Amino acid sequence: MQKYKRLIIFVNLIIVIGLFTKSIVQKENILKKGKLILLELAPVDPRSLIQGDYMDLRYKLAGEVPYENLKKRGFFLVSIDSENVGKSIRIADGNSKIEANEYRVRYNVGNHRIRIGAESYFFQEGDADKYAKAKYGGLRVDSKGHSVLEGLYDKERARINP
Repeated sequence: MQKYKRLIIFVNLIIVIGLFTKSIVQKENILKKGKLILLELAPVDPRSLIQGDYMDLRYKLAGEVPYENLKKRGFFLVSIDSENVGKSIRIADGNSKIEANEYRVRYNVGNHRIRIGAESYFFQEGDADKYAKAKYGGLRVDSKGHSVLEGLYDKERARINP
């Protein structure tokens, strides 16, 4: 019996490591091959800058839709302009047809707010003033609407480098 317990623990460990590795590889692929979309940030809560070396991120397009009317999970269909700034067009599901200049951005609803991608951006101690000027969150998005936060951008759409 002891032999089977060890085998079960080992198999479960391998499964967890495999799933974790798969998640990392997927996110790396999104960063390499995903489309860069700049989403305007809602005004920053200055307390999050003071409390520690991170910024609480909220995206403006998530605040434009009442969360009470949304399904728990879905997609914003976003069009982009010539500078990759995304504008929300409509809410959709995964099967909705999209046009050439539209992209799916996955959302979920929880804790009385709409969540899109990363909700916090951590930075080096002493860099709060630099990141307080952020106007856009740069998301890399794949064809299925999965996104990874690439970085923060200023009002001129230049990446704020760490």
